[in-house]
Amino acid sequence: MEQTSAIAAFAALAQPSRLDAFRLLIKAGPDGMAAGEIAAALGARQNTMSANLSVLHGAGLVRNSREGRSIRYFANFDTTRELISFLMEDCCGGRPEICAPLTGMAPCAPREAE
Repeated sequence: MEQTSAIAAFAALAQPSRLDAFRLLIKAGPDGMAAGEIAAALGARQNTMSANLSVLHGAGLVRNSREGRSIRYFANFDTTRELISFLMEDCCGGRPEICAPLTGMAPCAPREAE
């Protein structure tokens, strides 16, 4: 992930309603949620939530699919994984095996004692 993409993702998440919506979509998993369901679950107005979901979509954090008159939103787990990997890229002073469980990356072979 490039730095500009990471900044866009963090900017999108730097607002309480958008962060709550994103976390709700993470919790919903692959089933996602309809925009109206998200608004209802968070006690938000539908047009406000639609604008917030649009910002998250623009940052690549969510994807959507039209279902009749409704739009279903899903967390974009690939982008989320890339963002976490971007943060953990230089983890632990060159010992990425410590951070492997967080990033989903395979750990490197352990360093031998010198």
